Amino acid sequence: MPAARPAWSDDETESLRELAYDFFAKECAPHEERWAQQHFIDREIWNKAGEIGLLCPSIPTEYGGGGGTFAHECVLAEAQVAAMAPGFGGLVHSTIVAHYINGYGTEEQKQRWLHKLATGELVGAIAMTEPGTGSDLQSIKSKAIKDGDHYVVDGSKTFITNGYHANLVITVVKTDPENAAAGISLLVVETEQADGFARGRVLKKIGQHSQDTAELFYDAVRVPVENLLGGVEGQGFIQLMQQLPQERLIIAVSAQAATELAVDLTLKYTKERHAFGKPIFNFQNTKFKLAEAATTVKIGRVFLDDCITKHIAGELDIPTASMAKWWLTEEQNKVTNECLQFFGGYGYMEEYPISQLYTAARIQKIYGGTNEIMKEIIARFI
Repeated sequence: MPAARPAWSDDETESLRELAYDFFAKECAPHEERWAQQHFIDREIWNKAGEIGLLCPSIPTEYGGGGGTFAHECVLAEAQVAAMAPGFGGLVHSTIVAHYINGYGTEEQKQRWLHKLATGELVGAIAMTEPGTGSDLQSIKSKAIKDGDHYVVDGSKTFITNGYHANLVITVVKTDPENAAAGISLLVVETEQADGFARGRVLKKIGQHSQDTAELFYDAVRVPVENLLGGVEGQGFIQLMQQLPQERLIIAVSAQAATELAVDLTLKYTKERHAFGKPIFNFQNTKFKLAEAATTVKIGRVFLDDCITKHIAGELDIPTASMAKWWLTEEQNKVTNECLQFFGGYGYMEEYPISQLYTAARIQKIYGGTNEIMKEIIARFI
């Protein structure tokens, strides 16, 4: 976690950080090894998190949320990283899914879904990626054709975080298959009422083993027309583009927190571990490498805190959010790789936190839009 309280935080936010850290350390971290073997967390964790107010912290209170700001989302993300509890998919659930509904849902949709997301009765996911389509969202094949008072949904999605437990899935579909961006809509699929909906494999990944990532299949699934997010077709691509900067920023938050943790763990290890009669830290190479890492962490924290402050004020622009996502995840990978080297063979053992941080880092450059896409976005504004 940050060495000092960030400028965007206050006493209330720091209290939430402490509450979240205790929850993740006590309710999640001790089960991570078991969850990693089964590739998903226990369902009851969602309800426990909801009971103490750790879900939807920045959703208005009238919809069951905490009434906070993006700062509250940030401290949850940082606390989860600090507690080494990667399995819980709350960032997707609260920071992403709930905000699509809060930002674009009709009043009826907000009342219907947000309260249950806040309590953990519903687990949220967003289904964008398809087997043949990643960052190029305009090329999705999943379609939802209107038939009376229902849409008939056909298609498949993959790499869906929270896919195993999710019973509310914002699904990116083509309501007009003949159009690209203009044909995209967001349809909320309530899985418990959806005949023809099926979950495929819980996918095995090289990292983040305890966080469920699943395939989803839609075979003539009938979804009521009132589940069209916002009630107007063809708005999906615009909605995605408006919400993705926040998704990318929260990825940057977790990247910075993980980088800070990697450096802290490595400093402690190199000062305790001896070789050739002295601590590893006393070797010049160790000092120089960790000096570089500490500098990167400092620069990253200053940049990130500025982005968070701007986002809370509604002033963060699209290219800067993209800069934060690509640069901080890139540095996360570089620094964690350098840190792992100091652990020698122990760094390659799964039970060591540095190993878990190393394998978990790699996906950060891919999801939320690949870092190559981030550079394309940035280039459009320079």
